[in-house]
Amino acid sequence: MRKIWEGLVSFEHRGTGTVNEYAAAEWLKEFLTKRGCEPQLQHFSAPGSWGHEVMLVMFALGTGAVLGFPWLAAIGFYGIAAYSLGWARPWQSFFSNAISQNVLVEAGKGQRELVLMANYDTARVCDAYRPSRVRTLRIQSTANVVLAAFATLSALKGGLLSMLLGGYFFVQFAALIRREFTAAYVVGANGNATGVAVATQLFLDLSKRPPEGWRLVLALTGAAETGAAGAEALIRSGFISDDALIFNISSVGVGKLHYIKGEGMITYYSYRGELVEAAQKIDGAEAGAFRLAHLDSFSFARRRWRVLTLMRLKDGIPPNWRWSGDRPEAVDWAAVEATYDFARRVLDEVLPSNGGGNSAAEGLG
Repeated sequence: MRKIWEGLVSFEHRGTGTVNEYAAAEWLKEFLTKRGCEPQLQHFSAPGSWGHEVMLVMFALGTGAVLGFPWLAAIGFYGIAAYSLGWARPWQSFFSNAISQNVLVEAGKGQRELVLMANYDTARVCDAYRPSRVRTLRIQSTANVVLAAFATLSALKGGLLSMLLGGYFFVQFAALIRREFTAAYVVGANGNATGVAVATQLFLDLSKRPPEGWRLVLALTGAAETGAAGAEALIRSGFISDDALIFNISSVGVGKLHYIKGEGMITYYSYRGELVEAAQKIDGAEAGAFRLAHLDSFSFARRRWRVLTLMRLKDGIPPNWRWSGDRPEAVDWAAVEATYDFARRVLDEVLPSNGGGNSAAEGLG
C-alpha cells in the first residue's frame, strides 16, 4: 500500500489535464498490470481548471451590474448558482479544454457490484483554501449566490448599489485571473494519494478471492478537482450500473476518521445504502457531513446511488486541503493504515463470506 502512495507523491503534482496527471495514470496502470490486473484508461474531456468558467461568470455579473444589463447578470447568476448546486450548465462543454482519464480495473462476476473509488489528480492552490479561510468556504459560496441575485435585480434600475455589486464581482474576477497565472498545484500527498493507496490495496486484496456473485471495480478518477469530471464520465460510460455500491476514499492521511453521511455546499444530499449502514455499526470512525465542496461521491449522491465516503477531518476540515502544506511529511502513515482497517471491517459487514467460512475481507491485507 505504501508503494502506491510513494509512487504518486514522487510526482511534483498531478494537476488535471497536465502531463503529470497522464504520467500518474500510466504509472498506476503499470503498477496494477504488474500485479496481474488488466487495467484500462478511460479518456474523457474535462476542464483543465474550474477557474475559467467561474472567472467568466464573475465577469458577466460584474459587467451586467455595472452597465445595467440585467440579462447578462442573470446569466452570471444562473452560472454561479448552478455551479454551487451541482446543476448542469449549457456551456460546460466549452470549458472542457483538457483530456483526463480514469484508471479502471475489474475482478469477479455477478449481479452485485462494488466500486472502490478514489481520485488521483491534485488541485491548484486558491486563496479560498487558505487554512485560515477554508472553514468559511461554504459561507463564501452561499454569499456569492445571494449577492449575484441582488446584482441581477439591481441591474434592472442601475444606481450605486448596482455599481458596488458589479465592482465586487470584478474583484473576484481579477483574483481568479491572478490564480490562473500564478497559483501552483499541490503535491496531494494526503488529498488524495492516501485515498488511492487504500482503495487500490483493498481492490488488490479482494480480487485474490472475489466474493461470489459480486463484480469488483477499482475506479481511480481524474479531473475530480475541476468539477468531478472523472466521476461524471464514469457514470455516463455505463461501465458501472446504477445499482452499484460506491465506496469512496478521500484524504485519509491525517486527522480523525469520519464516515461521511452526506454532502452538498448548498443543497444537501444524504448518503444511503449498505455501506452507510455497515459503517454505523463499527467503532473507529465518527459520522460526519461534508459541506465545503463537492467530492466525487456528490455525482452519485445526487442521483440517489448508494454511496459512502471515508475522510479524515480536523475540526471539520481535511488538514492541508488543497493547500501547499499537503506534502508527504504531513501525512501520518498510521492513520492511513487505520483507515484501511476500518474499510476492511465495513466490507466484512457488506460482502458475503467465501468458501470455508472466511469473510471476504479476511482476504485483505
